[in-house]
Amino acid sequence: MLKLLPALNSLRAFEATARHLSFSRAAEELNVTPAALSHQVAGLEAFLGERLFNRSARTISLTPAGELLYPGLNAAFAQIRQSVERVMETGDGQILVVSAPPGLTAKWLVPRLHRFLSAHPELDVRVSASLTLASFAGDGVDVAIRNAAGPFPSLWSRKFLEIETLPVVSPRLIAQYGPLETPDDLARFPIIHDDSLGRMFGLPTWLDWLRAAGAEHVDLSRGLHFSSADHAIEAALEGAGVLLGVRSLAMDDERLGRLMFPFSLSLRSERAFHIVCPDGHETRPKIAAFRAWITEETARLGLVCAEEEPLPKPRAPRRRPTLSATENDPSPNVQAQSAGPERRGRKLRAPK
Repeated sequence: MLKLLPALNSLRAFEATARHLSFSRAAEELNVTPAALSHQVAGLEAFLGERLFNRSARTISLTPAGELLYPGLNAAFAQIRQSVERVMETGDGQILVVSAPPGLTAKWLVPRLHRFLSAHPELDVRVSASLTLASFAGDGVDVAIRNAAGPFPSLWSRKFLEIETLPVVSPRLIAQYGPLETPDDLARFPIIHDDSLGRMFGLPTWLDWLRAAGAEHVDLSRGLHFSSADHAIEAALEGAGVLLGVRSLAMDDERLGRLMFPFSLSLRSERAFHIVCPDGHETRPKIAAFRAWITEETARLGLVCAEEEPLPKPRAPRRRPTLSATENDPSPNVQAQSAGPERRGRKLRAPK
């Protein structure tokens, strides 16, 4: 008769904690809270009747029982990961799952994604648009786009798009309310607030921009509020008010004449959009192809961020075999970090 085994989650919690020798880093990897992770480890210790960690105020170490258990579990989970990767490189390896913030998805990624699909018809792309940080293992995400300053423990990452904020407005709103030539003219205009800027991402807000521009008479207690950048931009497109938005998310509408940037002053944050994936997965053909395409798209717009390491040319993905009629991976949570705004530009008069 087979002996009972402890819960798989408790074994995984122990293996990650022992590998990092840190409850917090292991919790980030497994996308759980440190309290939940500690509870799982405690359950395993109760099952075994052995303490697995020596705990002190700031550090942990393996007990003799922990040292006996860790090598086998580490090797076992490594073999599981390798087996899953081999399967993914065959059938479902042709599916690319991308996680990205809703604003970037709607206003930057989706309008360009058809070019990636045309270049890689062998790939099926699934986009998950959410402000919640996805788990690479639990949610099946291959690659994610994150608005953050970094670093990203246990992840490969590369910055690809700077984030700077500035006012954006519909030309028809200016036709309705009159010229918008100085920042103080904003007092005559309705204001749109993208609450995700400061509250969720620590980016410069209307208050920061007005202070930098020297405007003192704009009432920020009024106006529409949105929790998502794409909804705020849509409101600006409809002439509902002037929005302090992210340049890269509004640039397509500006290029087409639907929006305009009335002032050249913009505030840049240390945060940026990054491509992230589990460390070591960046060279997988489908992920390398997506990375290379992102780089091409930003270069097309003249928005490439300087990086220390150039992107390698991706290997061509294997095409899915034709079947006859009779045949039928954890991301850590990225902590929001407020970054002091950097002033860009000096001209404050609107273009005539």
